[in-house]
Amino acid sequence: MKTRDLLKNPVFSISAFVVGILVILGAINPKGFSNVAGVLYEFTTYNFGWLYLIAVFIFTIFLLVLAFTKYGRIRLGGDKEKPEFPFYTWIGMLFSAGLGVGLVFWGVAEPLSHYFNSPFTDIPDKTEESARVAMSYAFFHWGASQWSIFAIVGLVIAYLQYRKKQDGLVSTALEPITGKNTTIKNTIDSLSVIATVMGIATSIGLGVMQMNGGLNAVFGVPNAGWMQLLIIAGVFVAYMISSTTGLHKGIKYLSNVNMTLVLLLLIFVFFAGPTLFILNTFTVGLGDYLANFVSYSLRLTPYEGGTWAIDWTIFYWAWVIAWSPFVGAFVARISRGRSIREFVFGVMIVPPLISCLWFASFGGTALYSDLNNGTAIAEAVDADVTVALFELFNILPLSTIMSLLAILLIATFLITSADSAAYILGSMTSRGSLDPSMTAKMVWGVLISAIAGVLLFAGGLEALQTASLVAALPFTILMLTMVFAIVKLVRTDIVPITNRDMKRYKRMRERYEAQELENNDEDQNK
Repeated sequence: MKTRDLLKNPVFSISAFVVGILVILGAINPKGFSNVAGVLYEFTTYNFGWLYLIAVFIFTIFLLVLAFTKYGRIRLGGDKEKPEFPFYTWIGMLFSAGLGVGLVFWGVAEPLSHYFNSPFTDIPDKTEESARVAMSYAFFHWGASQWSIFAIVGLVIAYLQYRKKQDGLVSTALEPITGKNTTIKNTIDSLSVIATVMGIATSIGLGVMQMNGGLNAVFGVPNAGWMQLLIIAGVFVAYMISSTTGLHKGIKYLSNVNMTLVLLLLIFVFFAGPTLFILNTFTVGLGDYLANFVSYSLRLTPYEGGTWAIDWTIFYWAWVIAWSPFVGAFVARISRGRSIREFVFGVMIVPPLISCLWFASFGGTALYSDLNNGTAIAEAVDADVTVALFELFNILPLSTIMSLLAILLIATFLITSADSAAYILGSMTSRGSLDPSMTAKMVWGVLISAIAGVLLFAGGLEALQTASLVAALPFTILMLTMVFAIVKLVRTDIVPITNRDMKRYKRMRERYEAQELENNDEDQNK
């Protein structure tokens, strides 16, 4: 799409204008911007926290049920089409786009935060019991529920793109329910773009804060706002260079690098840390996660008060929902040729299992050290959440080398996430084009970087959380509508016949013919 046509597209002009205004207001009056954001944060969380919890619970159950039905055999493409990307590359690309930065940021910080400040008032802080609950809650927050949000959006877009040969816009995905009214479609797509920008800005902001914390821990670089703006500028230049190479080069190669670095760090901590404790923690945490899945999914505190569920679970779901138009569209883009069943289990089982092993290794090692060796990693995390990972490396061998690899991993995650985001936002504002113009990607690259910088400048982590919560609210309603759209779409499709179906049909036919023969013999005897 040419620049002139891009400007004529109302989705591009409206969403870019809204994000641009937010950037200007935040830069001119950061204090006022932060105050307004705080009011919106309180209004959203206290009035609609229940909606986020119910919606994500519905997404998770719906997708698992769908995968086990006959509709799970439907392929996202032609009935004989093969997957576009190998499994390892596919999982690596899922991780790179799907909150890889967040996993590195919270891998140590979340379990230690729950251990230091227990999620339940009747469980004392900094005890063996709070450590166990901390791990089970970390598994829950990064498990199937989180990835079901990506899977809902990705499934409906991939189905329409590759099965029905339509564009990959969110509005098109909702057409079975909302119809083809142009105004409604443009409004839906504009909301999707704005929510995506806020979700991406949150993830980039988290990564930049952690990168700054790591550089401070290793090289003594100042942990300050101006340094974070420099990091954002550096990441912007890197992902703009990467975006010129396209999906099959820059993003693909960097995703493989990401996955390799993730496995390298994971293996190192697994063996350098308390390996048996990690394995036991993984097993017990998985059991606690499965046992408490329903109660954790729907947990609020209207009787005992407090804001723990709002600060953690509701923030996570809102953040991921805001991020989901981008990740969903990207997951759709890389999942061509996979069946619905393979898609659901690939997205909702494999990355969560790797995430849980990551938390058991990194968070488990830190918990073991605090519980048994008298270290104070939890206190350090409570004082500054950005240094959590590097505090862990300080108690392990090769701490400097591991810290440098972690900084490199954060940088590559930031670049691939932003690169993928610029590509998807360009596509979303170019009427679903699979090859958006460089102008579109440049505009969104600038705006993503600018809004991340403004949010960090206006209030750091709190401002980032607020942006996600507020932006996610309207998109939650759209995602619930997608559930009905998926049902309507698959029920009108032709489910592929499998070899098992053919064998079952053959057995039924043989029984039927045998019965007919027996009946004929009886008639002749009479």
